[in-house]
Amino acid sequence: MNPKHLPQNILKKLGISQLNPMQEMAQEVILNDSNTLLLSPTGSGKTIAFLLPLLELLQPEILSVQCLILVPSRELGLQIEQVWKKMGTDYKVNICYGGHAIDTEIKNLSNPPAVLIGTPGRIADHIERGTFRLDKIQTLILDEFDKSLQLGFHEQMAYIIGKLSKLNKRVLVSATSDIEIPKYTRVVNPTILDFIPSNEETQDNLQLRMVVSKERDKVGTLYQLICSLKSEAAIVFCNHRDAAERISDTLNAKGIYATYYHGGMDQDERERALIQFRNGSMSYLITTDLAARGLDIPEMNHVIHYHLPLKEDEFIHRNGRTARMLASGTAYIIVHENEKKLDYLDYTIPVLELSEAKSVPKPPQFQTIYISGGKKNKLNKIDIVGFFSQKGKLEKNDLGLIEVKDFISFAAVKYGKVKDLLYNIKDEKMKGKKYKIEVARKVVKKEE
Repeated sequence: MNPKHLPQNILKKLGISQLNPMQEMAQEVILNDSNTLLLSPTGSGKTIAFLLPLLELLQPEILSVQCLILVPSRELGLQIEQVWKKMGTDYKVNICYGGHAIDTEIKNLSNPPAVLIGTPGRIADHIERGTFRLDKIQTLILDEFDKSLQLGFHEQMAYIIGKLSKLNKRVLVSATSDIEIPKYTRVVNPTILDFIPSNEETQDNLQLRMVVSKERDKVGTLYQLICSLKSEAAIVFCNHRDAAERISDTLNAKGIYATYYHGGMDQDERERALIQFRNGSMSYLITTDLAARGLDIPEMNHVIHYHLPLKEDEFIHRNGRTARMLASGTAYIIVHENEKKLDYLDYTIPVLELSEAKSVPKPPQFQTIYISGGKKNKLNKIDIVGFFSQKGKLEKNDLGLIEVKDFISFAAVKYGKVKDLLYNIKDEKMKGKKYKIEVARKVVKKEE
């Protein structure tokens, strides 16, 4: 499908001038073939690659779910939903996932979407409850299906796919090659689009640097490394949830704006941590491999391995957060001399010598403001911008990223403007209603 066949302005709405070669080839193959396996690295635009041809496949006269997109995580599902909404189509989309109010989902599904996105467990639950019809679902997309397999969703996926009797198109999407496709997917002899670069191609843009820690506890070395990055943001990967929390707390105590992110957190805490990192209120995200892929976070110049993962593919996924497409980036590996050496890593890579930190990184430009209303309260970004500008007396450049959720919203505001903003709006109403508006709380470790 050539971009000129797309509905007018759709690429403009997506903020892209033209499709990349992977996206162009995916259009043609997904539209014309029954089974497609799309392999392409993190950050290459796979979501757009399968959503654009899906738009061609949907039929406006069918008032039922026509496409089911299964995802391993809530965050990836929300990202896909966001891209679909950005496209500005006439087709409704809904998302279902664990931790979301099932009553709200059932109500949403009573007016069925054309596109339904969900995690395997929650979609299986809805199928058992009979909350949406299955007989009009002709397209199945399994995004990051290798991750769903890793997380043990075999049983739920097999159950769901077994219930979809009218499927005529299956699209499997992954950032990892050499995956065995389970028989229950009924994907036979797929057309394979493999855009995963060779190691040589990847290394062209990605620099690896070894950082040697004299102490077994590497927090001090991490602190020195962060202080050497010229106040640029970074993602720090570690292998355990408690380590992510401890490292984040230690860095914050030293004056560094960090937050943590892992699978053991409440959904709203995870979302808040990502929003604060995404909008520049927090400069450093300390995380487990949960953030290695499938998240809508900015391109990074720096990825830091506080711990190395046991498997090479996770190492590659982590590094995929930098040096995407034609950009360059650096992955730093902090090691202690007594650490067990891993087979996949070349320990002769250049060593970065750190000098004693002279000053901590500059604080972030923005602070996150919480608003106690969202889409379901009929609030949108334009309402928030107008209210903060007119009543809050903010200039255009004082506002950063605004994210509107179902019942809450978050806006990034320049640090120096927050106090005056909150004073100016404390007695004001937005669209005739008084909302709670305050500095969003940081994600902090819960005391045992």
